[in-house]
Amino acid sequence: MLSRIADSLFWLSRYMERADGLLRATSTHYILSLDNVVMGAMTWKPVLEIFTTKNEEEIRQLEHDTAASLHTLLTDVNNQNSLKVVITRARENARGAQDHVTKEVWEEINALYHLLNQPTISERQGEQDVIQMMQLFSQHSLLYTGVADVTMPRGLGWSFMNLGKFIERCFEVIVMADKHYERIGYNLHEENVIIQWKELLFSLSGYELHLKTYRGADYNHNVLHQVLFNDDFPHSVLYSLTRIEKYLKDIVAENPSPGNANLLRCFGRLYSRVQYMDPKSIDSGSLKSFLADIREDLLQFSNALGQNFFSYQ
Repeated sequence: MLSRIADSLFWLSRYMERADGLLRATSTHYILSLDNVVMGAMTWKPVLEIFTTKNEEEIRQLEHDTAASLHTLLTDVNNQNSLKVVITRARENARGAQDHVTKEVWEEINALYHLLNQPTISERQGEQDVIQMMQLFSQHSLLYTGVADVTMPRGLGWSFMNLGKFIERCFEVIVMADKHYERIGYNLHEENVIIQWKELLFSLSGYELHLKTYRGADYNHNVLHQVLFNDDFPHSVLYSLTRIEKYLKDIVAENPSPGNANLLRCFGRLYSRVQYMDPKSIDSGSLKSFLADIREDLLQFSNALGQNFFSYQ
């Protein structure tokens, strides 16, 4: 497979996973913000910090303005991580590798692209049907995931797509977890109720699993275990790394290269750091550095992957 095609498939999947994460985080925050009695006053600051590159002053001007925040997150072409920009880039990558994706995958990406480019879409962000609009976007995102899973052949293209998907998911979970634990000053011993973790868990589609799996009121540690170490939770860091290992080995087996050994060592360091970490050994003093370290290791692996297979300079 040409490196250009592999690169397009990798980034197609990364952008679609980013779009899915953005939609879940935005819709969850919007719905929870409507219940000020239970959740208290919520601002858009954490979502804007994750999905935009705006500075502190720009975020301060936006964080209390729901309509402006939704515009920035969903349709603002000046925000390089807005849903509209991300889907446009996904479509461009799908077009570049159109012979390597199924007709159904292309049609679903194209449908979401045209939905986002409707002339009236910006007007609907300030109306009462904003929830329905985001649900429609989310349905298309889920349809893409299902269509890709059912129709894509299990070859190199599929492996590169899944590498992109789970690398993006891993970054997303690490950053979101860091933002939410930053709110409590990374103090794992501070007493909190489950309501304070609803936004993170709903954003990762893990609230129901948490209620069914974890017992006791130590929500700080329980949520941390779920999002980092629970290998049955499809949005945990460990689950994502396990899938990355599988697809990386498949690609390396079919593409002998002098750089493969270094790439596998780079990933092995990251995977081992999470896989063999004792969750009980993480305390309030080490949580922030642990999250920063695994994020840095993941970034180094992602860069090494690109240099090895996509001819990045």
